[in-house]
Amino acid sequence: MNVPNILTIFRIILTPVIVILLIQGSFGLALVVFAVAGVTDALDGFFARILRQKTELGSYLDPMADKALLVSSFVTLSALNAIPAWLTVIVISRDCVILCGVAILFFMSVPFEVKPALVSKITTVLQAAVVLAALVLLNLPEIREPYWMSVLFIAAALFTAASGLNYIATGIRYINRKSS
Repeated sequence: MNVPNILTIFRIILTPVIVILLIQGSFGLALVVFAVAGVTDALDGFFARILRQKTELGSYLDPMADKALLVSSFVTLSALNAIPAWLTVIVISRDCVILCGVAILFFMSVPFEVKPALVSKITTVLQAAVVLAALVLLNLPEIREPYWMSVLFIAAALFTAASGLNYIATGIRYINRKSS
């Protein structure tokens, strides 16, 4: 066990804490815990590179931690009407497509590498920005939802869809390589 993997596991542990805080209406504390989770995400990658502690376990745990944190936050914030349900459906659908694709590649014995494309990294940043903005607005109930939130929702939806399509295209390339 190394520092980056410990930070990633810590982020996984923070996920249900954030959901519980949101359900209890402790929006300020939920915002703080989400920010801490975001910092651990940045630090685990930083330490993995700087300390040369990249591991196979970490390459699986890190995206799982991101997905757990973001999907749980999206579902809970959607239930609280802080994020539109349609956006949550798009986020979850993309992750289901990715999981199904990985399962198909695994069952077909197609070798593949877990390496997110730039569009997927941008997607993760935009999804985190949506959650962060929603948490900030929950803590400022006197502010009506600003117009830029709609822009952020649309940008996150478009990048999420593009990322999903990119994963599908990549999976098809892996399958075609194995077939030839």
